[in-house]
Amino acid sequence: MSRKPGLTISPEKVCFIVMKARQFDVKDIVTDPDPGSNASDDGMREVLEDHPDDPVRAELVSVIHDLNEDEQIDLVALAWLGRGDGDRNGWSELRAEAARAHNARTATYLLGMPLLADHLEEALSQFGKSCEEFEMGHL
Repeated sequence: MSRKPGLTISPEKVCFIVMKARQFDVKDIVTDPDPGSNASDDGMREVLEDHPDDPVRAELVSVIHDLNEDEQIDLVALAWLGRGDGDRNGWSELRAEAARAHNARTATYLLGMPLLADHLEEALSQFGKSCEEFEMGHL
């Protein structure tokens, strides 16, 4: 019986990225790029818009950049697995393809992927892991 290869990135790290990606995904397009008003006067709506200097985006980019190369490769392969680009039985091939495609733009690539959090959670479930326990404050 052959053993299926595992992950080099911890489920905890993936779940943290899932949580932050969900915060990032709810951002809306910028409707007024230079409002010139006081944030408290406009109901702090700017915090819900996707600005280039957004702190959630900056944190996500930083977390992804801080991962080692193997973890970044796993993260990309997990995103692909979760969106249906392969299956758990083909993990080695999917991961090898992610390794071939690896470059310094991993964070930008992943943050541009619609439904990133959903894809990562789906992929984790294929490894028998879940973010539910971490969402309860166990991170």
